[in-house]
Amino acid sequence: MKKEVGLWIDRRRAAIVTVKNGDMEMRQVNSDIEKQARYSGGTLNISEDDIVERRLENHLRKYYDEVISNIQDAEAILIFGPGEAKIELKKRIDGKSFIGKKVFIETEDKMTDRQITAKVKKHFNKEKRN
Repeated sequence: MKKEVGLWIDRRRAAIVTVKNGDMEMRQVNSDIEKQARYSGGTLNISEDDIVERRLENHLRKYYDEVISNIQDAEAILIFGPGEAKIELKKRIDGKSFIGKKVFIETEDKMTDRQITAKVKKHFNKEKRN
């Protein structure tokens, strides 16, 4: 019963596709990240900017940990998406117990859920043939 997972991720949303025994299931994890705070009355001073940056880092850490909790029992993982989130998640995975698991990283633009599912299916079918 091999479990494979593909996920499209950016800093706002992760679409996680699980493939197990030929069945595919998709679930979403939303980060609920706030858009960068806007302040009236000028620029932020350095300490306020540091506080905002720390809040963002803490929020992303919780978000990535939630995503990891949904993929940790997979034997093979495909991570793809448009920006830095896939790299940040990979670094977070490297710090967890994912030793011996295949992790693939690809850059991909915005995709619909159907496109995400099709990409995951195609990737793991191709892996089985190799």
